[in-house]
Amino acid sequence: MTGRNLLFLILIAVFVWQCRAAETVSLGPGVKVEQPPRQTPIDNGEDFAHSQYLITPLADIEMKAKVLSREDYMLDRESELAPTDLALGWQQMSDESVLAQIGISQSGRWYRWRVDEFPIPRRAIETQSANMHMVPANEQVAAMLDNVRSGQIISLQGQLIRAQASDGWRWQSSLTREDTGDNACELVYVTALEIVSP
Repeated sequence: MTGRNLLFLILIAVFVWQCRAAETVSLGPGVKVEQPPRQTPIDNGEDFAHSQYLITPLADIEMKAKVLSREDYMLDRESELAPTDLALGWQQMSDESVLAQIGISQSGRWYRWRVDEFPIPRRAIETQSANMHMVPANEQVAAMLDNVRSGQIISLQGQLIRAQASDGWRWQSSLTREDTGDNACELVYVTALEIVSP
């Protein structure tokens, strides 16, 4: 890839980011999602092929959540599989009166937050939000994912997965909402996605 082509891609990415930021949805104060994600382990799940990768399902996941932020990727290897990361929140982390006091950002496949003073306990922020790498199962899910905006409430179904490539590359989901830091993100094979509101 030439330097000129790379610059062009970067400019497109910045433009898309600015457009998405301008389209952030506000739903007002109050908890919008009362329940945490529901997860069920998959024992001896059957591997399947998806876009040149071998996918191993590790757990079924179903959730409703507020989109705290989204970040699209196109230059890293992971973007072949998961072009979008969503930072999602539930329970207290779906309340805009709380979120207004928390700075949220995403970059480099990480979700970061900062506060001047904690509006809720630190552990609540850590366990009631997560960065999730979205792997669309099909074109319909990919199209719906493209319409997701920060501030919306979405519902999704799918599996937490491990992905492997023939050259030995691997990427595996966290299987708990209790962890933080490196390897704490979820890798979600999304089979159904709906924008609940607005």
